[in-house]
Amino acid sequence: MTTAPSTTTALDGLLTALATGAATVVDLTAPLSSETPILQLPEPFANTIPLSLETVSDFDADGPFWGWHNIHTGEHTGTHLDAPTHWATGRDGLSVDQIPPARLVGPAVIIDFTAEAEANPDLLLGPEHFEAYVAEHGPLPEGAWLLFRTGWSKFSRDAEAFANADENGPHTPGVSAEGAQWLAASSISGFGVETVGIDAGQAGGLEPPFPVHHFLLGADKYGLTQLQNLDRLPRTGAVIVVAPLPIVGGTGSPARALAIVPA
Repeated sequence: MTTAPSTTTALDGLLTALATGAATVVDLTAPLSSETPILQLPEPFANTIPLSLETVSDFDADGPFWGWHNIHTGEHTGTHLDAPTHWATGRDGLSVDQIPPARLVGPAVIIDFTAEAEANPDLLLGPEHFEAYVAEHGPLPEGAWLLFRTGWSKFSRDAEAFANADENGPHTPGVSAEGAQWLAASSISGFGVETVGIDAGQAGGLEPPFPVHHFLLGADKYGLTQLQNLDRLPRTGAVIVVAPLPIVGGTGSPARALAIVPA
């Protein structure tokens, strides 16, 4: 009796690549602490809260063999995912616990405007920027996560520099209304940024206000914020894994974002 030769599966290949160093895991997540910058909306709007930890026990009389905390924070704090229900245009869509897991894993595609954002913090990407990318590199893969590299994560431990605000509000790069419509009509699953939110700092003055939220979340696509280490990813060829908490009814969640990158 003969035995069919064993076949190396794709998952076997991935595990081997990770074990041998042919692939590595890059953490794209900003550390989450009480110092993590959060979005600051002007009055009269309400704001979310930063992270704080409440001690339940600390190897003491309340728990002699264990330490643990209660977590106090908002859904949209630090590196976090925006679900469709976060925005008026998606309010009848999926909450974070309902997002199909397969939509949270996909090709990572980097669109790099670091130099342009350094020269102009109010940089807005329009359809022409995305179409130029496609013309040079080909269509965006189905289910991809388009990650907008700006270098802004270098400010992530300095809340004032991260907001880059003056009397006219924050100044951070983002996407125009027309660019947001282009993304909403594309094949991507999500759009990720290094800034505090998926819209530009001045997006409240665009029409419609906060167009990335408006168009993408209304089109059943997802946002991912406050990413780091995008400079360690190739333009294409990496896989991203986005892992929000499945908060029942949640409009979003702090998330761990990891990229599997070929060496």
